[in-house]
Amino acid sequence: MPLLRELLAKAVALGASDIHLKSNKPPIFRIHAELIDGDPQVLEVEDVRLMVESILPPYLRARFDEEHQADFSLAEKDIGRFRVNAFMSSGMCTVVFRHVKSKIPNFQDLHLPAILEKLALSPRGIMLAAGTTGSGKSTSLAAVINHINHNERRRIISIEDPVEYVFEDIQSVISQREVGLDTLSFHASLKSVLRQDPDVIMIGEMRDAESFMAALSAAETGHLVLSTLHTGTAAQAIPRILDFFPASERDQLRMALADNMRAVFCQRLIPAVKGGVRPAVEIMINTPTVRKLIEKNLLEKLPAGIETGGEDGMQTFNQAIFKLIKAGEITEENGMRYAGNAEALRMNLKGIFLDEANRIIST
Repeated sequence: MPLLRELLAKAVALGASDIHLKSNKPPIFRIHAELIDGDPQVLEVEDVRLMVESILPPYLRARFDEEHQADFSLAEKDIGRFRVNAFMSSGMCTVVFRHVKSKIPNFQDLHLPAILEKLALSPRGIMLAAGTTGSGKSTSLAAVINHINHNERRRIISIEDPVEYVFEDIQSVISQREVGLDTLSFHASLKSVLRQDPDVIMIGEMRDAESFMAALSAAETGHLVLSTLHTGTAAQAIPRILDFFPASERDQLRMALADNMRAVFCQRLIPAVKGGVRPAVEIMINTPTVRKLIEKNLLEKLPAGIETGGEDGMQTFNQAIFKLIKAGEITEENGMRYAGNAEALRMNLKGIFLDEANRIIST
């Protein structure tokens, strides 16, 4: 549709990450984490309905009619590629587009900590990119795959819903499977993935017990598994995964996590002084200390374990934000908004550092 192409082109030109099209409302763009009016024109109910009909893949039409929502990807010639979620709201069509950059990002482009380059080349284990919706998890995971692709000869298979970044083989051999297009379902693809000779498996999202068990099985047999998880902090990833399972199974699964988790990194995007955003990245690595805390079910002490693990490459959100403020990358005001503990960060910026975390770990 001409109107849709016009809106998408305008959004890309303005650097919008997301485009929100809602019936009886003007288009809204998200630019540098802020929502702004993208166009004064109000979209009629019929406008949005026709937009959704024009871009909805044939294989998803019956599902959309039944479930009233659908995820898919859209490639608009000369404009770009988008991740799309179409859904019904108050009986009317609504659609959200996420602009997926054509250039595969690297760690330097995204200003990610250097320790992630080392973690990306881990031979086995589970490595999770965590964060809230819109925090850049998928983009950072793409950077991990990009790093492997440029540095190692490995067989990489991804299962995505939908595919966001399209990779070309450089050193690695990559197969990307989109749910609905290349495989009937997420779980069906997970069941067969180990028969496809992977070294690295990328699961678009850790969403339930079945997806975690597939990841765990792969990690236990010597594969590197990459995935995303919706949590607010790195330490919360462990209890979040355990919540997938009944209480009677959690002790056994916690021990399996202690054996097979490689790392969790969780990020928050903070407005940068020079425009754009900078990620504050909390990093939890499965060091002997972290493993011991998981094994002994001392999950409440994981934040302290992260805070005291700087020599191993770990850092909390407060520590990451402190570095960004000191480097002049973000303002102190914005740092406080995104800090895990604003009062502690304020003290740190005044040169006051309490040794509370070491005390917690030692007790």
